[in-house]
Amino acid sequence: MATTQQRFMRRGTTLFYFLQKIASDDNIPTRAELGPTNATNLSDTISDVEGWSLENTPIDTPDMGSTFATTIPGEDKADNSSLTFYEDKVSDEIETLLSKGVIGFIAILRKGDVPQSKSLDVFPIRVGSRSPSYSTASEPAKFKVTFGITDEPTLDAAVPAKTV
Repeated sequence: MATTQQRFMRRGTTLFYFLQKIASDDNIPTRAELGPTNATNLSDTISDVEGWSLENTPIDTPDMGSTFATTIPGEDKADNSSLTFYEDKVSDEIETLLSKGVIGFIAILRKGDVPQSKSLDVFPIRVGSRSPSYSTASEPAKFKVTFGITDEPTLDAAVPAKTV
């Protein structure tokens, strides 16, 4: 039986927010915490995204009964994660918000702001570095922020319902 899909492009759909705090122990923000007074929507300033996923390092489990080396799941580890931003000639809001050592959360709404969709990923982070990208090419000025993932991320959470 074939399933029907509505495919989409991440650019223009997926949203990235920075939050300094999330009250819940499960790291799932409320609708109010995703609001403009508590979260910063970074989406319109991002030019490139790297990482933001988990990898599992399998453990080899060879035995004397076979020449085939089997494996079992091992430890999970977050990929090296970064966001590259367009540099603003007059404002340093993003540079200040994401300066080295800042602790917070990156919330990614993979399918956009679709309430109850299980497409919210939240990564506890600490900014490892922020550095400008230099180029002689005809391209916009950018800077890259690298993040350490400081705790296990919350994946596939429901996007909070909108308040009426």
